[in-house]
Amino acid sequence: MANRVTIQDIADELGLSRNTVSKALNGAEGLAEATRERIIAKAMDMGYKQFAYAQLISHYQDDAQTHLLADSDKREVALLSVAYLAAPHFSSLMLDGLQNALTHIGLTLNSHRVTQANIDNLTLPSTLDMSRVAAVIGVEMFDRRYDEMVCALDVPVLFVDGPASLHGENLPCDQLYMENTTQVMRLVNDMLERGCRRIGFVGNWEHCQSFFERYSAFRLAMLMADAPVEERFCIPLNLTDTLRPALSALDELPDLFICANDFVALDFMQVVRELGFDVPRDVMIAGFDDSAESRRSVPPLTTIHIHTQVMAYSAIHLLRTRAEEPSLDYRRMYTETELIYRASTMRE
Repeated sequence: MANRVTIQDIADELGLSRNTVSKALNGAEGLAEATRERIIAKAMDMGYKQFAYAQLISHYQDDAQTHLLADSDKREVALLSVAYLAAPHFSSLMLDGLQNALTHIGLTLNSHRVTQANIDNLTLPSTLDMSRVAAVIGVEMFDRRYDEMVCALDVPVLFVDGPASLHGENLPCDQLYMENTTQVMRLVNDMLERGCRRIGFVGNWEHCQSFFERYSAFRLAMLMADAPVEERFCIPLNLTDTLRPALSALDELPDLFICANDFVALDFMQVVRELGFDVPRDVMIAGFDDSAESRRSVPPLTTIHIHTQVMAYSAIHLLRTRAEEPSLDYRRMYTETELIYRASTMRE
């Protein structure tokens, strides 16, 4: 088996630093566009994991038999979401890659906002014409009852993340996730080895399956290391106005708070500062997603990177194979994530 291409391999080929290559591949700011393009071109040429999907997608372009195009009137992949998926959200990058990939097979990705009235009445958005829809993708769709209604539509359905399976429930459709467990467990174990014994978790673990898996990974890592979890340091809240009183109620802080995602972490970091504490001196904070904001925060946020382009390819693969063989068992696919340490967990 060929050796896996690393960031260092790409840096060596181009005569650049590993840090410069890493910035280009992770979309960080501060690089000349020509340098970024040269690095990405070399990464694709060498088969770096983040771009290997592009070669796999390309073979769809000439496949005239793809079942997603069997009905010439059904050229839309409908994106359903309760949220506006703006640039800071991890899925915006994934959806950009997905749109490009769908173009190769003659499909378009159209967004449809699901309102609370839609959820309450189990209705589809008024903008959605199912006679033109080849497949449905749900993002930020965490109401189980509504999701089950969508799953009953007579087209391939894929949810990116989904409602929390607190009691082992599962949706009758394919589901795509970033890998939420391994890197959280690695973070916990790394920090325990550095002498941090008191670690907490911030974020509503019942909000969605990914939050639940990250919280479960935190607790499992602590259990396996025989490190006690102090329940007062587990704060099941997401919003700044509720985080402030929850943090104020603590008579002391743990060594580290792991947050359900970067946006919870950045809001929490702001609350910590407002209460007169310093990050990382008084408390360390880590997030998940590797958002652009996580790199610009002060201090920069330790986080877990999601390979959004690989998620885009995986979404295409799941939809296409479901269209080709509707009787397949439902699948839950996870794509690799990567722990990135930054100053928010670095004490002198």
